[in-house]
Amino acid sequence: MNATRRAASILAALAVTAAGGAAVAAQVPAHVAAALADKARPEADVKRDAARKPGEMLAFGEVKPGQKVVDLVMGGGYFTRLLSAAVGPNGRVYAYQPTEFVQFQASYGENLKKVAAERANVTPIQATFGEMDLPDGVDLVFTVQNYHDLHLTPFPKDTAQKVNAEVFKSLKPGGVYLIADHSASAGAPLDVAMSLHRIDQAIVRREVEAAGFRYEGEIPLLRDAADARTVNVFQPAIRGKTDQFVMKFRKPR
Repeated sequence: MNATRRAASILAALAVTAAGGAAVAAQVPAHVAAALADKARPEADVKRDAARKPGEMLAFGEVKPGQKVVDLVMGGGYFTRLLSAAVGPNGRVYAYQPTEFVQFQASYGENLKKVAAERANVTPIQATFGEMDLPDGVDLVFTVQNYHDLHLTPFPKDTAQKVNAEVFKSLKPGGVYLIADHSASAGAPLDVAMSLHRIDQAIVRREVEAAGFRYEGEIPLLRDAADARTVNVFQPAIRGKTDQFVMKFRKPR
């Protein structure tokens, strides 16, 4: 290839890359961008945006103003605040925190109360996984880095089955169930949920489809080929840099 053709090839590649970047940016709608820019968000949350890519996550989950959504295991409230801003004053966010987590660490209960007090459109829900009763007719159930917890050994073996059934009941026909979690190696047994806090995404898909959901695809937003997927996600060397899957399911109409 001569110099002129090589230069043209490089310019064409750059143009494709630029176009691709613009396409990704365009996938984040204005109301989600506004939620990211919300001045009420804690500075610590904003600093995590680059790694967590929440704009694209909410866009993939089809979050819209006026919706009713569930943040399933809200943790510290990072996504609860974003969902609250994105659905707006006419929407509603149900922030669920498992009693098991609150009993393990009191700050989980404090986070639930704090975010609900900050946001008028956030309704707190605290119950055990087995007693969880989500509102009916919601548009979206959104859970990030928590599905593997349904397979922790202290919980009954049918916990995931019961939670998925409750999510299915709660969602309106056509509603979305979005799941993101730390990826385990393909074929990894369920016990890595306890030892590594990861899960094989094939297991997740199989369980969720068994509950009646239709798989709609995934996005590679949080993929990281540098993660061997065999190390506990809380190890300092890998924390915040794990390979994660993001899958979308839909309740049939």
